[in-house]
Amino acid sequence: MSENKDPHVTENGVEGVKFVYDFTEGNKDLKDLLGGKGANLAEMTNLGLPVPPGFTITTEACKVYLDSGQEPAALRDEVSAHLSALEDRMGKKLGQADNPLLVSVRSGAKFSMPGMMDTVLNIGLSDKSVQGLAKQAGDERFAWDSYRRLIQMFGKTVLGVEGELFEDALEAAKTAKKVTVDTELEAADLKKLVAKFKKIVKTEAGRDFPQDPREQMDLAIKAVFDSWNGDRAKLYRRQERIPHDLGTAVNVCSMVFGNLGPDSGTGVAFTRDPASGHQGVYGDYLQNAQGEDVVAGIRNTVPLAELEQIDKRSYDQLMQIMETLENHYKDLCDIEFTIERGQLWMLQTRVGKRTAGAAFRIATQLVDQGLIDEAEALQRVTGAQLAQLMFPRFDESAKVEQVGRGIAASPGAAVGKAVFDSYTAVKWSRSGEKVILVRRETNPDDLDGMIAAEGILTSRGGKTSHAAVVARGMGKTCVCGAEELEVDTKRRRMTVPGGHVVEEGDVISIDGSSGKVYLGEVPVVPSPVVEYFEGRMHAGADDADELVEAVHRIMAFADRKRRLRVRANADNAEDALRARRFGAQGIGLCRTEHMFLGDRRELVERLILADTEAEREESLKELLPLQKKDFVELFEAMDGLPVTIRLLDPPLHEFLPDITELSVRVALAESRQEPHENELRLLQAVHRLHEQNPMLGLRGVRLGLVIPGLFTMQVRAIAEAAAERKAAKGDPRAEVMIPLVGTVQELEIVREEADRVIAEVEEATGTRLKLAIGTMIELPRAALTAGQIAEAAEFFSFGTNDLTQTVWGFSRDDVEASFFTAYLEKGIFGVSPFETIDRDGVGKLVRDAAKAGRETRPDLKLGVCGEHGGDPESVHFFHEVGLDYVSCSPFRIPVARLEAGRAASQSQGSDHR
Repeated sequence: MSENKDPHVTENGVEGVKFVYDFTEGNKDLKDLLGGKGANLAEMTNLGLPVPPGFTITTEACKVYLDSGQEPAALRDEVSAHLSALEDRMGKKLGQADNPLLVSVRSGAKFSMPGMMDTVLNIGLSDKSVQGLAKQAGDERFAWDSYRRLIQMFGKTVLGVEGELFEDALEAAKTAKKVTVDTELEAADLKKLVAKFKKIVKTEAGRDFPQDPREQMDLAIKAVFDSWNGDRAKLYRRQERIPHDLGTAVNVCSMVFGNLGPDSGTGVAFTRDPASGHQGVYGDYLQNAQGEDVVAGIRNTVPLAELEQIDKRSYDQLMQIMETLENHYKDLCDIEFTIERGQLWMLQTRVGKRTAGAAFRIATQLVDQGLIDEAEALQRVTGAQLAQLMFPRFDESAKVEQVGRGIAASPGAAVGKAVFDSYTAVKWSRSGEKVILVRRETNPDDLDGMIAAEGILTSRGGKTSHAAVVARGMGKTCVCGAEELEVDTKRRRMTVPGGHVVEEGDVISIDGSSGKVYLGEVPVVPSPVVEYFEGRMHAGADDADELVEAVHRIMAFADRKRRLRVRANADNAEDALRARRFGAQGIGLCRTEHMFLGDRRELVERLILADTEAEREESLKELLPLQKKDFVELFEAMDGLPVTIRLLDPPLHEFLPDITELSVRVALAESRQEPHENELRLLQAVHRLHEQNPMLGLRGVRLGLVIPGLFTMQVRAIAEAAAERKAAKGDPRAEVMIPLVGTVQELEIVREEADRVIAEVEEATGTRLKLAIGTMIELPRAALTAGQIAEAAEFFSFGTNDLTQTVWGFSRDDVEASFFTAYLEKGIFGVSPFETIDRDGVGKLVRDAAKAGRETRPDLKLGVCGEHGGDPESVHFFHEVGLDYVSCSPFRIPVARLEAGRAASQSQGSDHR
């Protein structure tokens, strides 16, 4: 086998490179070069399985063609040499009149892209060779059927003729014959159809159907190359995150025929059930047919098991081959085959796609069979598949009325009565009603209602809007940005397309996995996997689902392998306890601003309005015991595990009334000459604190420096809570996190005051406290000066939500709904940078900051607490850059655990290789 050299580009293409490989030359490890189909055809040939002879044109040839607009100069000669060798082996010449060799030309990229690119069968047939094929096969009908198939496929795929024109002509022929299926057309009918098809080609393509077999093959090869950049192929690659620069290989394979009569046929087989993972005989078979007949669904197939009665010899041989392939590939295999007059031929094999449940079952089955080890089992499943298994889902068999669609912000299926404000959501929920909170968009005031609701539906916002982020953190189903729905919160109603009005109290259903919104109640199917993680179903128990058992085993593999620890983003004891059940190893982010809402809002308003130091101190004094109680509960729930508490972060105006509503109230009070002193002071404060861009204004550490005593109160509450838990024989492990630091001087000032307060609490309680103090790295400047900041920080936690926002200059609450869709469609983004970390930009800052921080402080603890902490691909990145932990919402903890194990297993495998 010739060795591929680095291509040398010349004016005429690429020289010094081998562009064509016989099936006997390749193997399954050459997918980059031969594509998946070609590599696997070569592998089956090497195994001695019955594969029709052929050759593969490499992806390198395709890339030269796509880059230069012309095929490599050497390609034609290489194809000619391999074609000549194929003709010698088969004892036939391509398209010769008396004994024609026919070939198929099929695409085959590295990654499976089913149906996205082009295939042409029966190349080599012409007005002359069709007679030779009829004589050779002893079946005139078969020959003309094969010829009409070639003209139809070639016309559509290569010449760009509208496919419906051929379909209409075929239907007309069946109608004239008064038959319903193709197989009932006779040779004479098919001859007439061929003539009709040729006229369609002449009229639509402006040229005759080519009679030269080599011209047919060359044009088909070029068409397959071109199909790499077809609209459907590009769309599929964007959706599946397949790189656009890989190109496709082209497989030229000698034809075998399943349409030679009842002793012939074609089928698809799976070595295991791709839906459940169970072993057995799975697949479909169709007698007297070519491969596209199965895919097109124009005739009813029979279950593969029935092949045993139709052709036992071929069936037994197929079962043996399937066992051979599964043992060789050590995985579920998807197989295409043809039987030509009792002779079985293998046309393709690949590792088969499967459902999430099947993936987990198959991985553990293969471990039990000794085919793979635990490390490999982890590579056979993904966090995305685990997430699918955890979401409740709607019953797909139910009758539904869809009325809208938004952004699938937080997965799951939720049913409830529509309510349009938080107060009603809480009130109805306490009365036992299930509700869906419907808003134009949510804000921190809606938190109680969001907690009470089964799900959240908004007409504005994207995947990182307030509703989406909070919903994911709580494991709530959420659909955002359903713009076609007109939400009128004042009239408590929602108008859907078509004019139907959903009044408050009407039942609706929302699907956070698809973004779909339905009228009425759609039945929900619960997830046993969530019941397992919550401790309501135990793996190994008699009534345990076998899927739960498989998930349990895979998670055990992952926990043994992973280096990254997984913490939770949790703001209260209830969430912390849930997170612990899900396997959290601490809290990586406690957002204290969520503790200041509800009954404490008035205290915060008084703090903001305080005119004197005494008034401010009084407000802080009242807040202190409330904060301390919060932290005591958290430390108790997470006893023995680290709890990272972020001091107050959002702008203070978020705790104040809406400026417009307050202005109206003041104006009305003045016009009626009613007392409004308090409202006026409040309005003045709102005006004073109002900012054009509050996310880049007075928040985070800036608040602690501008509002005296605010951070001091929070640190004292943390220290006193820790001391109380230690006195109760608990093991509190508190970490104080200073948000939005941009310079080490900010951190030093806050740290000095924090150290003083901690020392005071230690002296007052006689308790030695070990409270780590660190910061969030969420501004580009903090990342760029991480070496300096590490001098005053014992840990970094990367706040990748804000870091992404500030690096890109995006307002995350706005951009997803405004232009992200266009960016994704144009290929600017493969995926939203708020969903998966931008390795080249934001990721580089994380990598560099981690390195600089540890150069200053080798024992610096590094974590991440943005939304990316639960994203599968991002978890792999954080493992690579050496972070110590990721933190995510409780419901994403199992996904993060699994992906951390997969990342460790993957890197160990790479090191070993």
